[in-house]
Amino acid sequence: MPQIDDLVLFTQVIEHGSFSKVAELNKMTKSVVSKRISKLEHELGVQLIYRTTRKLTLTEPGSMLFHRAKDIHYVAQSAFDAVTGYSEALSGNIRVSVPTISGELLLAEALSDFCQKHPGLNIEMSMDNHFVDLVADNFDLVIRTGYLEDSSLIARHIFNSRWVICASPDYVTEHGEPDSPKSLLRHNCLGYTHQSTGPFDWIFLRNTNETYTLKVSGNFASDNAVALRKAALAGNGIAYLPTCLIYDDLQAGHLVELLPEHSGKVVGIYAVYPYTKKPSKRIQVLIEHIRERYMEMKERF
Repeated sequence: MPQIDDLVLFTQVIEHGSFSKVAELNKMTKSVVSKRISKLEHELGVQLIYRTTRKLTLTEPGSMLFHRAKDIHYVAQSAFDAVTGYSEALSGNIRVSVPTISGELLLAEALSDFCQKHPGLNIEMSMDNHFVDLVADNFDLVIRTGYLEDSSLIARHIFNSRWVICASPDYVTEHGEPDSPKSLLRHNCLGYTHQSTGPFDWIFLRNTNETYTLKVSGNFASDNAVALRKAALAGNGIAYLPTCLIYDDLQAGHLVELLPEHSGKVVGIYAVYPYTKKPSKRIQVLIEHIRERYMEMKERF
């Protein structure tokens, strides 16, 4: 089985184009580097590099290995840094943008607690449901839900938020309880305009893990989930809302969950930061702290 250290040496040789430079970088002799690359080739059963007096050229399998393994050193170092960061004093300023609901329910307390654990650290938290420009707005970290399209950013999945279809008991008494997604077509549904698919395109579950979209309709829509919650509590329609927002309402009986076996909307929660080989320790440790807080409150999500 090839050693990871030998694979790292191989990628360094290609990046620097020289056995001598890699030997100097790793404080070893050129012959040791050469022997370890030869050992890697022997273990893999293929030639990786054509060696001449003037230059090094990758073979076809060598090129495939390099492109698949070139980031292994940085990934490993990032993993080590994330762990060692827990035992180091963290300091500096962090600007964070978070969704309004998550900020109020969880992240305001989580981030302020993080500052208490690390007295040299200052966090400025902004609550905004729209995706901000990390670079232009000078944010170090953004917590967002949904799909990330910008390839210049890295998104680390933190948690999944389950959404539920709900209405007030008074609405159900007056209009009846829907017994299938299609029966919602006879009801007044409350639209969420912040979702990219459209305010009345609701996602449902078919069979075990297959989802589909059904277009419902209604007389009220908003880009604010809290506004939809209030409309549902007032008995004005059926809403499709994140569990975390209405958890207490469901527990108290102010709202009831409808069609639970058909609810198929699950939205990923992500920590997003600019693309770098090695994000700062304080950002890595903060992301892990946020993930742990979500896990502690998983029944609410």
